[in-house]
Amino acid sequence: MYPTDLTVAAVIERDGRYLLVEEYAMGMRVFSQPGGHIEAGESPEQAVVRETLEETGCDVACKDLIGVYLWIHPQTRQQFLRIMYAAEYLGCDEQRPLDEGIVAARWMTLQDIESRRATLRSPAVLRCLHDYAAGRRQSDALLTGMLPLQQNVHRIIATADLV
Repeated sequence: MYPTDLTVAAVIERDGRYLLVEEYAMGMRVFSQPGGHIEAGESPEQAVVRETLEETGCDVACKDLIGVYLWIHPQTRQQFLRIMYAAEYLGCDEQRPLDEGIVAARWMTLQDIESRRATLRSPAVLRCLHDYAAGRRQSDALLTGMLPLQQNVHRIIATADLV
């Protein structure tokens, strides 16, 4: 069995559109929210800001915790634990080189995203957007007693919503 893949991601909304990353993952061209792994010594909020900049060229301010989501890949059984935040868009540097594997940053409506369901990186992409749009937010205290997060994945999984 694979270890659980602990990641962070951000829902970034501007003028009724959401910022997504078009990228190559698992041998396919897919769409997902900007995000990635937490580096050593980094808080989840810092990881959201860094990953968004690296993947989209956009600066954001991390805001509310939307939730924690667990998705298990149906073929490989790999577990993906995603800590999802709302983030405020501050601006973009369109000349900034993006991370390897990233095709482009795309602003899309919820309807556009729903029509691309088959090309989303995982069902968590849409679930997080629906929870965000419904106003779902979690207390930051949810993760406070679990630091460092990488060493407490089993405790975080216990709080996660299964996607």
